[in-house]
Amino acid sequence: MDCDLTHGCNGAHAGQDCLTCETRAFSVCAALAEEDLATLHALATPVRFAPKETLLFQGQPAPTVYNITRGSVRLYTLLPDGRRQIIGFAMTGDFIGLSMQETAGFSADAIDAVEACAFTRTAYSALADSKPLLLRRLHDQTNHELMLAQEQMMLLGRRSAEEKIICFLLGIQQRLARIGRPSITVPLPMGRQDMADFLGLTIETVSRTLTRLARDRTILLVPDGVRLLNRSHMAMVAAA
Repeated sequence: MDCDLTHGCNGAHAGQDCLTCETRAFSVCAALAEEDLATLHALATPVRFAPKETLLFQGQPAPTVYNITRGSVRLYTLLPDGRRQIIGFAMTGDFIGLSMQETAGFSADAIDAVEACAFTRTAYSALADSKPLLLRRLHDQTNHELMLAQEQMMLLGRRSAEEKIICFLLGIQQRLARIGRPSITVPLPMGRQDMADFLGLTIETVSRTLTRLARDRTILLVPDGVRLLNRSHMAMVAAA
């Protein structure tokens, strides 16, 4: 298997073009007209990453940007004392790396098997500059990322552990619905330690809280995720 760009290897969708890509409808690529997709396809290198493989290293050059087409990615920074702070999770349809400069401001690694379209930063930036609709879509995504960052700050603030976890589960469900995958079952490819690092909790607190929510029949713990049994109650908690 031949490796391309700076990381990763040729993905399973190497022969798939942008017109038939399932991710196109809810990705930044949707901003392009069909006649422009051939140009985008020529710039893209399909890559895949095994679980725990790194896409970006904090503080190191970041010449490549990624459009995630399958799988989940954890985004995190390393604090001066060596602790890890997870700042977000990228999912199918998310774009990673374009908002940064030449050096990565955070690290990103695959949670499960990840597939993506990789682009050199310079080539993708040049394409975006020549396509106003694509540039606007990227601007909209940047605003969405800022909104998520603001929500994360609020989440880490005055909320209880139960409120944090409920908001987290609803947030994942809403993101899945946004890409055409509505479901009362929320897959959680990230582990409980990842959830704890993201929410500013201990892994013990996350486990106890999930168990209590399951005992109260607010959720049902299922393999690799949770089923939301009382979403109306959860929505009330999240809105408080």
